[in-house]
Amino acid sequence: MSDGSPSLVKGFAATWTIVIVWSFWLIVSRVANGSGLTIYDLAAFRYGLAAVIALPLCLYFKPWRNMRWVQIIVVSFILGPVYILIVFSGFIYAPAAHGGIFMNGLLPLMSIIFAVVVLRKRPEVKQMTGALLILISAVALAWDASTSSTADAWIGDLHFLIGAVFFSAYVILSERWKLGAIQILFCGTVVNAALYLPVWWLWLPSGIAEAPLGPLLLQAVYQGFVPNLIGLLLIAYASRTIGNGNTSFILAAVPGGGAILGALVLGETLNWISILALCLLTAGLLMSVRRQRPPSPV
Repeated sequence: MSDGSPSLVKGFAATWTIVIVWSFWLIVSRVANGSGLTIYDLAAFRYGLAAVIALPLCLYFKPWRNMRWVQIIVVSFILGPVYILIVFSGFIYAPAAHGGIFMNGLLPLMSIIFAVVVLRKRPEVKQMTGALLILISAVALAWDASTSSTADAWIGDLHFLIGAVFFSAYVILSERWKLGAIQILFCGTVVNAALYLPVWWLWLPSGIAEAPLGPLLLQAVYQGFVPNLIGLLLIAYASRTIGNGNTSFILAAVPGGGAILGALVLGETLNWISILALCLLTAGLLMSVRRQRPPSPV
């Protein structure tokens, strides 16, 4: 397929849209700590509100008919409460900027490791160099953000690293299994809503009753609809059209996007270390993203 084919253009456009979505998610998650909502509430928004839209579509299209049970179980698990509660717990200990750094900044490296270990594919020198530049920029951003964080930030960073493993598995499997939009909605929202919401309602602590209306609506709308519906569907589409390698490299721009939005929206300062790290990140992305469409998986 040619370099400028419509599907490739749409794939790259989808991936850069995800960068914007997840960069804003970092900002929204930063302000969630002062809303009075618990991490269990945020997870309930993520699955429950998305399921309101997904359930009628799933009942009509019946996506489970074209999936094996193992696929339903695995995809539902990697997109489920274990993953998202680990990530939200990370925000308790570490700055929200670390979420983008460790969950997205390390995706290129994980993609290369997967290609070497599972697919037995040797990465290109340009890819390795680009991944190294991205990794250096992520470490620099993390070190810079850590200067104003607590001594327990490493606990949050560990949570984010675990979240990155889950997220990488989703990016890879969505390409390998050619998951459709309705299949993702079924596993990522309907199945998990059915499993999680009763547990949340009966046993988990909630701050919804005491939360101010404005922050409540912001978290409900963004956490409930944007990342879990728009984000996951765009990632699956991008992985199928431009490959999980290109998708992972472009998503590594999220830490930079979060830093820029933090400066523009929250008035945070970008010092020379952050600016240099963003330059390295940009160079790594330009060097690593392949123009040709990756070969179809065997």
